[in-house]
Amino acid sequence: AQNKTSFTGDNEHTSTRRRPMLKWLRLSAPVISLFSHPRGVLLVCQQQQPARRRMSVLNSWTSSLGEDGSFQRKRTAFHDWIRSDGSTPYAPEKDRYHLYVSLACPWAHRTLIMRALKGLEGVIGVTVVDWLLGSGGWNFTDKKEGCTLDPLHNFEYLRQVYMLTDPDYSGNITVPVLFDKKTQRIVNNESSEIIRMLNSEFNALSATEEQAGLDFYPESLRAEIDAVNEWVYPTINNGVYRCGFAVKQEPYDKAFTELFDSLDRVETILASQRYLTGAQMTEADIRLFTTLIRFDAVYVLHFKANLRRIIDYPNMYNYLKEIYQMPGVKATVNFTHIKHHYFESHKGINPHGVVPRGPDLSDLETPFQRPQTFATPEHKDGAKPTPAPAPSSSHADDAPVCRMPARVKTESGASCALPK
Repeated sequence: AQNKTSFTGDNEHTSTRRRPMLKWLRLSAPVISLFSHPRGVLLVCQQQQPARRRMSVLNSWTSSLGEDGSFQRKRTAFHDWIRSDGSTPYAPEKDRYHLYVSLACPWAHRTLIMRALKGLEGVIGVTVVDWLLGSGGWNFTDKKEGCTLDPLHNFEYLRQVYMLTDPDYSGNITVPVLFDKKTQRIVNNESSEIIRMLNSEFNALSATEEQAGLDFYPESLRAEIDAVNEWVYPTINNGVYRCGFAVKQEPYDKAFTELFDSLDRVETILASQRYLTGAQMTEADIRLFTTLIRFDAVYVLHFKANLRRIIDYPNMYNYLKEIYQMPGVKATVNFTHIKHHYFESHKGINPHGVVPRGPDLSDLETPFQRPQTFATPEHKDGAKPTPAPAPSSSHADDAPVCRMPARVKTESGASCALPK
């Protein structure tokens, strides 16, 4: 049959003068057995399971390229909310929720910082994926420093967590993921929403009263925070990716110009006030920090964002050092994961996966120099700071702790997927 010669049924029901031919058929299932039959040949094929849509692991940055060669981040898929008021099926409970993160991902990094500042490290567990993002997506390993196996299901890949929630899921497999162990479902995979839940809905479970009182999205500053996020996200947070993943000159030039125009704008703001929205640290500062801390180590070289480094901006660099040195924040920064992820995973940008040895980042450990007019007495002379406290209880009665509206404007996929 491989030579496409005629097949002759060589038995008592056939003769050399009557040689029935087997028609050439394209079979959709493998043949198990072949039997002679008075009228020809009987083929027995393996029964096939009903067709089921195959989950496409859409992790590649190439799937997010527009026709003009620009990088266009896809939106996240899961947007349920944890509420302390009982308005959703998801109540804040100790050891009920679990975060899947990458230490390399700036979007996942937001959630780790908020978890640390709010004293929730003993409330919400964390699994850290492999820094190397291969063709199968984020995977779990204990063979690399700082990486962990999946303690909940012993899965090999993060995509299996997505399939557990939705067997027909066909979107991007991204981090962070906030998973509910009680319902065995993903609650949310949008970092901008997860940090607001951690900020407001778990106050009763925070390690200390001081941490419970911290509010990084206070009522009095929400308009200013939202306004800052509106331009920082597309031009800085996502702007570095728009530079790095652009495959044509025009979209790269546009992203590059917008990125450094916005960094210049940040530098001007920080010349006259301590944080992006004033005297109090907010979520806007956390969201900016996770990009700034990766900038000189990765984005300048890897994403061709090389007009200036963060260290070249005096106000912004000392602002970066101040946040980096806050209790709990430094422990969430892992430059080994950050550098190895970007330089090894993005083969389209760095085909050989060679990881640069530099730059020297030890200066981040030295005292920061913010103008004395911005510092409260306990923070002068470069002393390690703590986040500004939330408003007093009397003021909090007028401005309650953050309650996110049911429908909010979310970012276009503030999470990490595979850039290949």
